Amino acid sequence: MFVPLADTNPLEHVRRPYVTWGLVALNVFVFVALQHGAFGPVSEAGVLGFGAIPAVVSGVAILPEGYERLPPALTLVSYMFLHGGWLHLIGNMAFLMVFADNVEDAMGHARFLLFYLLCGVIAGLVHVVAEPGSEAPLVGASGAVAGVIAAYLVLHPNIRLWALVLMKIPLRVPAYWAIGAWFGLQVWQILSSTDQETAWWAHVGGFLAGAVLVALMRRPGVALFDRDPSGVPSIREQGVRTPRRSER
Repeated sequence: MFVPLADTNPLEHVRRPYVTWGLVALNVFVFVALQHGAFGPVSEAGVLGFGAIPAVVSGVAILPEGYERLPPALTLVSYMFLHGGWLHLIGNMAFLMVFADNVEDAMGHARFLLFYLLCGVIAGLVHVVAEPGSEAPLVGASGAVAGVIAAYLVLHPNIRLWALVLMKIPLRVPAYWAIGAWFGLQVWQILSSTDQETAWWAHVGGFLAGAVLVALMRRPGVALFDRDPSGVPSIREQGVRTPRRSER
C-alpha cells in the first residue's frame, strides 16, 4: 500500500542509530553474500534449516536427516535474517531505515536490539500458533519490523512522513494515517485469505508485541504519543526542535 521514504523526526538521546544501521547491514549481507553472492546461493537445505517451519517448531514434524542446522527454537531468530527476494528485502529495509532510528533513540542501543529480536520471535510464534501444521519455511524481517512500526506509532503518531502511496504517489502524511492503513491491510488480508503465501499473522503478532513492549522498554521519561505524563503535547509534537542530549 505504501513505502516510507523519510520523516522529520530528530534524535534526542543518541548521536547515531548504530543498531539500526547494523541490522540493515546484516540483512543486506546475508541476502547478497550468502543467499545470492560470493558464497553461493542458499540451498534448499539451508532455507529449511534456518527458516522457521511451523510444523517443526510445534513438534508436529521433523526435518529429514541432514537438513537441520539449528534447534527448532533457534530458527525463530535465524529466520528473520533471510529474505525471499529483492523486493522482500528492500521493502523491509525501507521501513526499518525510516522508523527504527527513533525507536532506538527512545530505548537505547542494547534495549532496542533486544526489543527487535523479541518482536521477531513473538511474530514467529504467532505464525506457528496460527498455522501449526504448515511445512513452508517462514523467512524475513517483516515480523520484527512490524514491531518497530508499532513502537513508532505509539511514540510519535503525529509526526508527518513522506511515503510512496500505491507505489507511485509521494505524499506527506501523519504517521498514524500511514501506519493505521498498513495495519488495517494486514488484518484485511487475514480475514479475506486472498494471499496464502505471506505470513500475515506474523505481521500482526509482531505489531502487537511492539506496541506493548515499547511502553515497557523505553527510557525513563520518554513520552508516549509525544506527550508528557500530564497529557500536554511535547515540544516535538508542537514542531519545536529540541537540543540533542548526550549519548548513553
